[in-house]
Amino acid sequence: MFQNSERYREQRHSVAMASSRLKYLSLGVLVFQTTSLVLTMRYSRTLQGEGPRYLASSAVVTAELLKILTCVMLVYRDHSYSVRALNRVLTQEIVNKPMETLKLAIPSGIYTLQNNLLYVALSNLDAATYQVTYQLKILTTALFSVSMLGRRLGVYQWLSLLILMAGVAFVQWPSDSPGALEEQPLSAGSQFVGVVAVLVACCSSGFAGVYFEKILKETKQSVWIRNIQLGLFGMVFGLMGVFVYDGDRVRDSGMFQGYNRLTWTVVALQALGGLVIAAVIKYADNILKGFATSLSIILSTFISFFWLEDFEPTSVFFLGAMLVIVATFLYGYEGRPSPNPSRA
Repeated sequence: MFQNSERYREQRHSVAMASSRLKYLSLGVLVFQTTSLVLTMRYSRTLQGEGPRYLASSAVVTAELLKILTCVMLVYRDHSYSVRALNRVLTQEIVNKPMETLKLAIPSGIYTLQNNLLYVALSNLDAATYQVTYQLKILTTALFSVSMLGRRLGVYQWLSLLILMAGVAFVQWPSDSPGALEEQPLSAGSQFVGVVAVLVACCSSGFAGVYFEKILKETKQSVWIRNIQLGLFGMVFGLMGVFVYDGDRVRDSGMFQGYNRLTWTVVALQALGGLVIAAVIKYADNILKGFATSLSIILSTFISFFWLEDFEPTSVFFLGAMLVIVATFLYGYEGRPSPNPSRA
């Protein structure tokens, strides 16, 4: 009996250790994915060498296709690597339930818009400013959670949202340096476009994420099946955007014009983003997710300054960034609302 008890404790210890490793591994991957995506997307849109620039609309569609293929492989794995079982599940959950599938059209269209806006934002903002400003999605997600899901926020969470808004305001505070004033006529317009793109993306991310969470709670379909449904609609909406906004360029030079290794890296990182978030939701908690976000902001700031050399932080920026990091931690301190299962 003593041996059985000892063996049971060892098994529990092994499970706990494995769970802990998965938790921190998923968070480490999230930090890497978030930081790498922002920096590589920024570099590919503004600092890349000569040659035609790839189409952002094309990259969004390609990322959706890669995401669908990845989710199909995950469903295939979950069903004992059986092609027959995979075909049965996809037919039963997607084809035979058209109304359930159509529910994903709304968040999918919003996600497609959001992904295109992120390319616009990083074409006009440095990576660090984008990273900090994009944390406003915490505010929009919280507000939509209260209005759509009836969720209640604690005192610390409301306080964190006020600190978050103050921090983003400081980050966007205009610089008073002479060099910045000389460049103001040229840069103000592009920075304004970038900020507007981020703000609209934050609103779309908040609404789509809460809407998607609501759908997940109402059904028992796996998150991988739901992501396949999102991806299918995303490809349709994305292809519409390609031919509406870039149709002439596609007809002249093809859909994959300007693609290189860096472009494919951006596409892969964007495609894997939603899957990483799903892993974090499963294995980690909101506070550790906030830690990963904060670490990503710090890394983006340092790399933008020392490597990309397109960013010169000011004391006001550092103050704003610190407030955003504090707000991110504080939001997860009380209540711990269920994480937003969004794809981005």
